Amino acid sequence: MSQPQSIVRSQDEIVARIVEAGHDMFGFAREVLIESLDYEHAKEYLKPEVTEEEWNADSGPSRDVAKAAADYFNFAIGKIEGHRGISASRSVTKLREYAWLLGRDDVVAAMDEADYAQYGAPQVKAFGDGLGLAWPASEDLVRMAQGMPCEPGCQSGCGS
Repeated sequence: MSQPQSIVRSQDEIVARIVEAGHDMFGFAREVLIESLDYEHAKEYLKPEVTEEEWNADSGPSRDVAKAAADYFNFAIGKIEGHRGISASRSVTKLREYAWLLGRDDVVAAMDEADYAQYGAPQVKAFGDGLGLAWPASEDLVRMAQGMPCEPGCQSGCGS
């Protein structure tokens, strides 16, 4: 089975990044990376009862990483909008790995350069901008992407 056009990293590069992500305390980065491995490379990270057929049904190099990244971008926006701190942080971590898998080191760099303010909104917007994904036009999210509270005096957790 050949890799889809969307994944530009080799299986060995992905494994090396998983090892490098050993500091990933909650395993969010590893989760995205492992899902892009073929069964042979992934099995050491899987529960012993997971079969190759089960793995290949939802994961592996044949999955559409670009679509998964776009879907996760929309999910991340919901976490930002909902002022979900840990979930938003997880989203930034996962989106960074999706960008890396897609070979978009420029997007990873843009995310790293952006502030984490307002639940990572500037970083998530940098991801979307780099991949051509539209940022919502809602006034609250536009403000958050600029590092400002969703509204002046936000009582839900936005810092000023």
